Amino acid sequence: MGTLFGGQDLLFILVLKVGFAASLAALLVRFRSFRSMLFTEVRDSDQKVMLMLFLAPPLAIGVVLRLVGYRFFDLTFEGSFLMGLIGGRIVGLLGGSLISLPAFGNHEWLSSPTAALVGLIAGMVRELLPEKEDVWHFGPFLFLSIPQWIWRLVRYAKGNWVMLPLFACAALSVGELVLASVVPHNWLFDFHPQNWGYALLVVLSSVMCVAMAIKIWNNTRIEMNLEQNQQLLLKARMDALTSQINPHFLFNTLNTVSSLIRFDPDMARGVVLKLSNILRRLLRKHETFVPLREELEFIDDYLDIEVIRFGRDKLQIFKEIDEDALETFVPSMLLQPMVENSIKHGLGPRLEGGEIHIRTRRLDGRLLIEIEDNGMGISTERLAEVYGGGIGISNVHERLRLLYGDQFKMDIRSQEGQGTQIHIEIPELATAEPFAGLLE
Repeated sequence: MGTLFGGQDLLFILVLKVGFAASLAALLVRFRSFRSMLFTEVRDSDQKVMLMLFLAPPLAIGVVLRLVGYRFFDLTFEGSFLMGLIGGRIVGLLGGSLISLPAFGNHEWLSSPTAALVGLIAGMVRELLPEKEDVWHFGPFLFLSIPQWIWRLVRYAKGNWVMLPLFACAALSVGELVLASVVPHNWLFDFHPQNWGYALLVVLSSVMCVAMAIKIWNNTRIEMNLEQNQQLLLKARMDALTSQINPHFLFNTLNTVSSLIRFDPDMARGVVLKLSNILRRLLRKHETFVPLREELEFIDDYLDIEVIRFGRDKLQIFKEIDEDALETFVPSMLLQPMVENSIKHGLGPRLEGGEIHIRTRRLDGRLLIEIEDNGMGISTERLAEVYGGGIGISNVHERLRLLYGDQFKMDIRSQEGQGTQIHIEIPELATAEPFAGLLE
């Protein structure tokens, strides 16, 4: 770029400088490890080293590009201040020294001490803030709030710590300009503005470079926070739905056991063993997904109890299971509410001949599950309520919606007096890994 010839040249370089700072900030935030480091406010030594490794090399390259003539690439001051403001005193001190090494090697003797001092002071500013979250309120238009801050300070004697990084950045930039004007020309790089108006532009550009980077990174932090809260909310909703299913199921099962104990103790002991298997499964609440094989074993214990309760002449179970689908992962407690609904509402009123058919098969990367009974059926009004709330089948539908979004299908076909068929299609999963974030 050579020597500056006037205000237009300076303005053009400063605009490019702000654009480069914003582009570099946007590029860095695309790395997952860098986003993770930003999201954690209290950083350990490894994360501080990671911050320096991410910022120091590209900023040092910018200094090299400035040395060959492209002045707008030099973000030594802004990078040092950012590293201190985000990482603390040590990060600012070491980071500023590393960034300025190419300039120091070019005999700019004050470049490293100045950059290190800027990073150190920025780190001290961070430590002075009562709430470290205030760092992220440093935005490009924060200076517009200065009149309001002055008014509150004068009238209510109440300051705003958010302004401290802004004033510190501006003051350090002014100080660097003054220092560059009194030392030999080649000891410290600066734009050497011709008057105070140009000097104000240089200070403003430095503040904007820092503010733009923080704004871009803070937007990413907000998105990550929203995503984390969304996962927590989803898990809470799943836990709430599961807690609705479990007591409903236990109430009916314990009633069955209590009735058996009175007239057939031997059979009751067998039921108690099956109930212990059921309770052991229910206590594993952390398992949102289980292999289909385990889900069917759970249903076998449940149905054995129900067959004993109703009698084999009133309840018969038929299963058509695709052996290849047994290791596919399905939501825990997926089948039990539907089977229970068939027994309680469909087959309960029948005197004899009740049947439940359970079918599973794989088709084109999907797992198909059908539960069909020849019970009393569901009225049109009652069928509409299934998707509207309550417990039982509506909970199954809600859980599938939360877990799979629009990737599942659940159809209920029923005719009064003829029976009900529930058809479910879900993605075929060999492991529960796609939902690992939900399960944590």
